Amino acid sequence: MNAQKIALLIPMKGNSERVKKKNLRIFDGHPLYHAIIKELKESKLITHFVVNTDCEEIKEDIKKNFPFIIIVDRPKEICGDFVPMNDVIDYDMGQINADIYIQTHSTNPLLRHETLDKAIEQFLNAKGEYDSVFSVTRLQTRFYWEDGSPINHNPNELLRTQDLPAVFEENSNFFIFTKDSFDSVGKKRIGKKPLMFPMGKIESQDIDEPEDFILAETLYKIRHDIR
Repeated sequence: MNAQKIALLIPMKGNSERVKKKNLRIFDGHPLYHAIIKELKESKLITHFVVNTDCEEIKEDIKKNFPFIIIVDRPKEICGDFVPMNDVIDYDMGQINADIYIQTHSTNPLLRHETLDKAIEQFLNAKGEYDSVFSVTRLQTRFYWEDGSPINHNPNELLRTQDLPAVFEENSNFFIFTKDSFDSVGKKRIGKKPLMFPMGKIESQDIDEPEDFILAETLYKIRHDIR
């Protein structure tokens, strides 16, 4: 079905500001990043798995548990908490040649391979209508700007929330793009003609704060018990 080279990029730092050593923190009995790898290796479309990291402990763990992964050593010039993710992606694309790139995070452990395959298929079947895809969460509630002014509703008309205009949050679960689309917008994951791909709230759970870790692990365990 898939004759194209599709590379999944998963950047992983050794350090993290808000959740210490997040990628290696134990999540349902294994380091956090294991969850996304074990799930997405079931994809029917991804041909190459790439981890860019500056951490020797992560490298050794990958070699032991996931020998099929291509490890890219992160050079010092793009290490640190304030280096833009797009700089890391740009470096990876210089190391790994592919027709399509996908970037996700180890901090999205509830992402399903079926969801990502569906997004890839939509991108492939669009035949150039879109140059990139990014995942979003559909929100339909009353939003306000910081000054208290309404964003998507009229306070004088108390509509039901289900009747309000939807707002879409970029949830950073995944980005799909080509090198051409990345370069055409000044090295950014979202191109000039992107497709927004909605996901459910549970699956799009991201880990930024310590409480997010607890919530994601709880949801992960419940989902796997149901399976």
